[in-house]
Amino acid sequence: MRNALILCLLASTTITSAALANDPQFTPRPLPDHVYAGGWEHFVGGGLASFDCNGDALPELYAAGGSNPAQLLHNTGALNFAADTPEALALTGVIGAYPLDIDSDGLTDLAILRVGPDMLMRGTGDCQFTPFDLGFESGDHWSTAFSATWETGQTLPTLAIGTYVDRSDPKGPFETCDDTLLYRPTGDGYGTPQRLSPGYCALSMLFSDWSRTGRADLRVSNDRHYYVKTGQEQMWAMEPTPRLYEAEEGWHPFSIWGMGIASRDLTGDGFADVYLTSMGDQKFQTFEGDANSPAYRDATYERGTTAHRPHIGEDGRPSTGWHAAFGDVDNDGRDDIFVAKGNVEQMPDAAMQDPNTLLIQGDDGRFTEMSGPAGVASMAKSRGAVLADLDFDGDLDLAVVNRRTPMELYENVSAGGNWLLVNVAQTGVNPNAIGTHIELCDLAGDHCHTREITIGGGHAGGALGAQHFGLGDWDKAKLRVIWPDQTVSEWLEVAVNQTIAIER
Repeated sequence: MRNALILCLLASTTITSAALANDPQFTPRPLPDHVYAGGWEHFVGGGLASFDCNGDALPELYAAGGSNPAQLLHNTGALNFAADTPEALALTGVIGAYPLDIDSDGLTDLAILRVGPDMLMRGTGDCQFTPFDLGFESGDHWSTAFSATWETGQTLPTLAIGTYVDRSDPKGPFETCDDTLLYRPTGDGYGTPQRLSPGYCALSMLFSDWSRTGRADLRVSNDRHYYVKTGQEQMWAMEPTPRLYEAEEGWHPFSIWGMGIASRDLTGDGFADVYLTSMGDQKFQTFEGDANSPAYRDATYERGTTAHRPHIGEDGRPSTGWHAAFGDVDNDGRDDIFVAKGNVEQMPDAAMQDPNTLLIQGDDGRFTEMSGPAGVASMAKSRGAVLADLDFDGDLDLAVVNRRTPMELYENVSAGGNWLLVNVAQTGVNPNAIGTHIELCDLAGDHCHTREITIGGGHAGGALGAQHFGLGDWDKAKLRVIWPDQTVSEWLEVAVNQTIAIER
């Protein structure tokens, strides 16, 4: 069936492509004071969410505070933010938050992870929120990971919440990892969650249609610091009764100090590859399977993405990675990688002076550390982050939450190439079209970017909004979308250096 689309040109510019060989550059910008703090239950977390909650198309920031109140920062334009947190969001014990439209009313809601009861907060407009009445009961958990997807036939999203150490177990904390909680909707609400067991202290998880077949499975990254032995990374097949993929299906068992997940097709085959943060080596894995085999091959060393030790300073101990994000920071048409880093607290075997990482991809597919020259090599104990176009000028800016030191904001001032911002929406259920794949190609079809719209991953926070594509020296492109039900749109030819909206 032919798929109806509405293409809206929201904004255009006359920016021309600059020399693509220039190094990325960021400059610090002021923010209202905000610090993520707290005891051992807040050694992890410190997530950051970005989303538009007042309808002006500029993304706000909601930052976890741990023992401090969480804070909503209003985007007033030109990369200026003002603290104006409604009472409903000024919560303590917040580990992180993820934006999504739970009730499909066109207003962004929030799933808030806490040490204690998690909360689903309904957006009511003008950045005001109130608790949902959906029968959601999380219990008193230490929640550290989240993802969401819309399963076929459901009007509410399926929610997955990763819990960390079971604080009530007197044998803890080691080998007392709690289970993942799966909330599948029952009509117009949620009942008792299903426990995905075994749980191995999840610090990040992501629903992804990795097979491009229309079903999102749940990838979970786990922290071996507490599961110690027998545990591993996990991929749950989201069948009527979820089950773990096994080695005979192509899943390669492996164990890391898993803290964050980022997903993006870097090889150009149309299937997402993954980047996993950890203590020591950060792992880049390319997809090597097929629609029936979730097989990923480690390509960390051949692509130069290890980021395993501090790249400046004199501390040679292993790095500790937290939030990871793909994004083309210099608009040269190749995705780069940002990793927020910092010691858990005072772990003697890990670097204390551990600058953040910015890996810039070259035309040979290898990555080079550039956070120092780019101006984002903060030595703070960084945790959550957002890499997004916060001022709608066509390049990716950066905000980072730090433990015990103030949050940081950086404006991208790179002289880069062309770009495109793409908003995808549909009427009815799941208005942000979570699960959609965008395919953006040059006019000859020789090179394509493939992007899946997801909720989850990172470390305790994520972004909801326009998808940014760096396009290098392209002056035109063509795009199509594969909607969550696998309906495929027609190809549309678009000019670069503008924001477009595609509505189903």
